[in-house]
Amino acid sequence: NERKESATAFLERALAWFESLGVTVERVMTDNGSAYKSHLFRDALAARAITHKRTRPYTPRTNGKAERFIQTTLREWLYATPYASSQERTAAMTPWLCDYNSRRPHSALGGQPPTSRLTKDNLLGNDTRERVETMSWSRARLQRDRAQP
Repeated sequence: NERKESATAFLERALAWFESLGVTVERVMTDNGSAYKSHLFRDALAARAITHKRTRPYTPRTNGKAERFIQTTLREWLYATPYASSQERTAAMTPWLCDYNSRRPHSALGGQPPTSRLTKDNLLGNDTRERVETMSWSRARLQRDRAQP
């Protein structure tokens, strides 16, 4: 849903996650939805001295990275495979996101994945090879589970 409580709760979880990686969030960009204009959302950002940037109304290119991520997600995850159930589709999301963030080359990052921007220490203390092996295991398990009747 797009309620202020949900948006603010997500913001809190996202900021905690980034903080656990040692990433300092200085600005957050959102569209102009009412949830993001709420006092609750504004106060959550202000409590951390985070600047709130809003996209220009009716100008999706202002938030091009998010729009591109949504387009890629729809094409490569949601519509790429016919899932037998909503549960199967949901289960496939985590391995896809791991691949997208840890292995998939991104042209905007010079062919590197987003996690290449984080240091080893920020990467939850895990060695990158360990993350790749775990992700590969998840993908193999998903493919195996799909093959079973």
